[in-house]
Amino acid sequence: MSIDLLKQSKAKAEEWLSNGIDPDSKKQIQALLDKEDPRQLIDSFYKNMEFGTGGLRGIMGVGSNCINQYTIGSATQGLANYLKKSLPGQAIQVAIAYDCRNNSKALAQVTANVFSANGIIVHLFPELRPTPLLSFAIRYLKCQSGVVITASHNPKEYNGYKAYWNDGAQLIPPHDKNVIHEVNAITNFSQVKFTPDPTKIKMIGPEVEEAYYHEVLKLIPRQESIRNQKNISIVYSSLHGAGITMVPECLKRLGFENITVIEEQRVPDGNFPTISSPNPEERSALDLALKKAKAIRADLVMATDPDTDRVGIGIQNDAGEFFLLNGNQALSLMMWFILKNLKDKNKAYIVKTIVTTELIDRMAEQIGVECINTLTGFKYVAQLIRENEGKKKFIAAGEESYGYMVGDFVRDKDAVSACAFFAAMAAAAKDEGKSLYSWLVQHYFEFGLYREGQVNLVRKGAEGELQIKYMMEQFRSNPPHVIAGQKVIRVLDYQTSTEKNLLNGRIRPIHLPKSDVLQFFTWEGGKISVRPSGTEPKIKFYISVNLRMSNPENFVLATLHLDEKIKAIEKSMIR
Repeated sequence: MSIDLLKQSKAKAEEWLSNGIDPDSKKQIQALLDKEDPRQLIDSFYKNMEFGTGGLRGIMGVGSNCINQYTIGSATQGLANYLKKSLPGQAIQVAIAYDCRNNSKALAQVTANVFSANGIIVHLFPELRPTPLLSFAIRYLKCQSGVVITASHNPKEYNGYKAYWNDGAQLIPPHDKNVIHEVNAITNFSQVKFTPDPTKIKMIGPEVEEAYYHEVLKLIPRQESIRNQKNISIVYSSLHGAGITMVPECLKRLGFENITVIEEQRVPDGNFPTISSPNPEERSALDLALKKAKAIRADLVMATDPDTDRVGIGIQNDAGEFFLLNGNQALSLMMWFILKNLKDKNKAYIVKTIVTTELIDRMAEQIGVECINTLTGFKYVAQLIRENEGKKKFIAAGEESYGYMVGDFVRDKDAVSACAFFAAMAAAAKDEGKSLYSWLVQHYFEFGLYREGQVNLVRKGAEGELQIKYMMEQFRSNPPHVIAGQKVIRVLDYQTSTEKNLLNGRIRPIHLPKSDVLQFFTWEGGKISVRPSGTEPKIKFYISVNLRMSNPENFVLATLHLDEKIKAIEKSMIR
């Protein structure tokens, strides 16, 4: 344990005690200072929160590194200061939403209070709503910024603060760093205007949702299949989150009439009582939905995370067994459906992140649509949309971590519209006498079988952050030349913006923003990506391998073969 970190944390805690905070917070801080074990004190105070790929996110509690009314208030004051400096003399408006998490409503009110106290007009959702609706509302209401209080799919102890700009996208450079600069300039909580101006706070009405549904319905292809297959069986769970407010309604408006909602998970609850984690990437989160689907022989299972920007998908194989599509499978299948129903490919483009399956690139190339790769975070997708507006036509985007976006009316990942698309896909497949599983096999046979795996090493707190930093330094200073018997031929370092060809020694630049990501490409077509998470205390390893199937009937055996390759790579990479 670092003595400097302890000293720094104690100083920051003492500073908070003398900073005009409420009595209960003072009591909690003093208890941390009095503890013999200082680890919680260090984790709470060793640094100030910074914007990552998703804004602020952390464990709820007292301290400069926790989510509480003071860190949220300071972030809002900093954002308000930046907005007023950036837009002098303008009447500034912001939109605010929140999800089901404990304290989300109260923290949304703190956010609204601070904005209003700064003379900014606030449009506040009166009840919890999905994050994508906040993104949509910003543009619909012509706001200059917006905030949603959520920790997305993190465990129940977490909450967070996603900040958006006037196009409905999360903050990107230089705005994110400039806001942090403004936040860091706040040295005393007396600088934060907590006393609201109620005349500046307006409640958002149902017209915003109506406009959103209208945009979704315009985009869905093969709607005649929905009319033919309106009774397909769909099981949906909101995992105690905000999705319950919009997903079932959106499906009904499309014409689906046989939707089973998991009742045990219908009521919003930040304690997530029926699941260990509200992350639809984890099978355990969908256990109740899968059990119900098996009992009623459903065609499709869908579950959204607490703020409804990610969705997990379950389908049935030929043996009648339900399984979960991983994010790469779901995205490639969704892109295949969208692209093969795309009527005008002229200047059309799709977007994926650098750690997402290369199958998307191959598919786009063969179909004749441009595929652009970007860093992790839909804020970079939104940036591409802005840059290409009037020049090219954006179709869809996605990432391996269950985030999808179709059309540009929302500028963030959107599980509400994604649920609509997956339901439409299930109807279209059934209308052809097929299933989503047969479509999955078919598109792999057509473009190549790609198989991906992911390993997340959790390293919590200040010590964990140092461990993750050390691991990245080791991969840079001593990169592997052979991984599980596969020769590494290319190394991409997004922090130095360089790509090195190990066969001829050539180095060329990477034209993307700098990011702490490393990628290793092997002779056999493997891709291994390593990066620290921007929102969680993890270092992530993304592994991709592929092969060509000679026959669709080889799908299961080929998948097992690639899974063995992934295991070998995992063993080789995890040091």
